[in-house]
Parts: sequence; C-alpha cells; structure tokens
Amino acid sequence: MNVLASTISLTVDDVAASSRFFTEHFGFTEQMAAEGFVSLGHETAKVSIVLLQAGIEVLPENLRQQRASGVIVAFTVENLEAEEKRLRGEGVEITLPLREEPWGERLFMVTDPNGVPVELVEWVQQ
Repeated sequence: MNVLASTISLTVDDVAASSRFFTEHFGFTEQMAAEGFVSLGHETAKVSIVLLQAGIEVLPENLRQQRASGVIVAFTVENLEAEEKRLRGEGVEITLPLREEPWGERLFMVTDPNGVPVELVEWVQQ
C-alpha cells in the first residue's frame, strides 16, 4: 500500500468553531468548505483535518449522531514551552499542564470548542 495522504475526520456540533480554533491557533487553512463541512490543510503538517456537522447526511446513518469522542488530535512540535506560552498568550486554556512521561514524551493539552482534545508533543532525546 502506498499511502498518499492522511486525514482525520471529526464529527462535531459546531464546525465553524472548530475550524476557527485550528486556523487561528495551529496555522491550518481552509481548503474546501460546504454546508456542514470544512477541510483544513497545513503547510507543514502531514495530516489534514475534516470537520463534519453532526447529523450530516453524507455520513452513514449509524455515524451521523456520533461526536468525536475518545480521540486525541496530537501534533509533534519543536520548542514545546514556546508553543505553550504562545497558546496561553492567545487565550487558549491549557487543559493538561506541561509534563514529561517516563518514556520520554513531553506534552501538554488544550481542548477545542467542541471538546476535542489537542495534544502538543515533543520527544526527549535519551
């Protein structure tokens, strides 16, 4: 298999709010949009984000009312402290403070307006 691209698709109640969150705070740009749908891309990220309005008919009927749940959107970044400071300065609430895990992962989390957790990660060289 030759994977050409990766996309995470999130079903949310307020597509516009999540779209603004990812564009304003993480540098994503709107690639396509229609009623109840936004596709976001990023210049350097190797993943796109699709936001779908809960209940939208393009989803299979059994998925239409399911919201993004149990999913963490994670971005590996450089200079984690600077990113935390920047986000705090932009008024984004840090929902999990900066910490380091025993296996060498440093991280903190924020949450988008629809409750989607976003984790920023930096790996410690051991």
